[in-house]
Amino acid sequence: MKPHNFILHSAITLGLCVPLHAEEGGAGRYIPGNSATLIDLPPTKPGWIAETMYLHYSGDASASGNFPNAGLVTAGLDAKSDAFTVGGFYTFETPVLEARYSVGAYVPYLWMDVDADVVAGGTTGSRSDSADGIGDVALIPVIMAWKCDDWQYSALLPIYAPTGDYDTGSLANVGRNYWTFDPTFQVSYNNAKSGFNTALFTGVTLNTENEDTDYKSGTAFHADLSVQQLLPLGPGFLSVGFNAFYYDQIDGDSGSGATLGDFEGRDVGVGPALGYILPVGGNTFVSEIRWLPELDTRRRLEGDFFWAKVAWQF
Repeated sequence: MKPHNFILHSAITLGLCVPLHAEEGGAGRYIPGNSATLIDLPPTKPGWIAETMYLHYSGDASASGNFPNAGLVTAGLDAKSDAFTVGGFYTFETPVLEARYSVGAYVPYLWMDVDADVVAGGTTGSRSDSADGIGDVALIPVIMAWKCDDWQYSALLPIYAPTGDYDTGSLANVGRNYWTFDPTFQVSYNNAKSGFNTALFTGVTLNTENEDTDYKSGTAFHADLSVQQLLPLGPGFLSVGFNAFYYDQIDGDSGSGATLGDFEGRDVGVGPALGYILPVGGNTFVSEIRWLPELDTRRRLEGDFFWAKVAWQF
């Protein structure tokens, strides 16, 4: 069995805007499970990759106090978000610095519903907002992947552009209204004989200021770890394992709009991952589903992520 020959690539990043992390709106660019498992490995084979992803999130912040959100101060935040994303990238034939070099992009469409108590002038009133539309596009101009036997090392630079709609004073926004740079590093081990696989993705999110609210979300560190076992099943391989994640804001929020102070947040969670890898001729089809419950949060919503990913390498 040589399962590593059938492993892609891929979901390097998502241009999603999900209302869940600390930072402005209790939300940030990093999404647990975005890049974590076999389906997310940067490519080491020249050619094209196309991918679709679905993400559902539901959470609340009833025990986390007040949140800054689009120029408002809110409490009792409750949010649901669905996102469907299409994208892909191309891996060049010619190596760069002995690595496979790729470029890519992802475009999300989001549906959001947010309920909260808005605090203003010493009074509090309940409010609900909804929004849908194309979110912030994710561009990945640099993806470098080095392969050494069963080990892979990668470096990439996702850039989130503020292309989604944003309205100051609205609880639900499909865009974030600022740029984010998320340099990420990855190391993985894929045993060709046993089918055992593990991967670690770490990154740091760097944000520009939201000029409409004079709010600059602080720098955050994030890490995703996965362990998976490949098992022969039919014409392909079944992958069974888990994904654990850690998020920690290491720099406080700032700007005149940061009325609640540095608002640093943290999040930890773990959940199962199940996938299938199907080689078709010289191409590869990969699918995966994941459930990631948040287990320990601070200054953020607490809920569950449900992922479904499908990728085609050709």
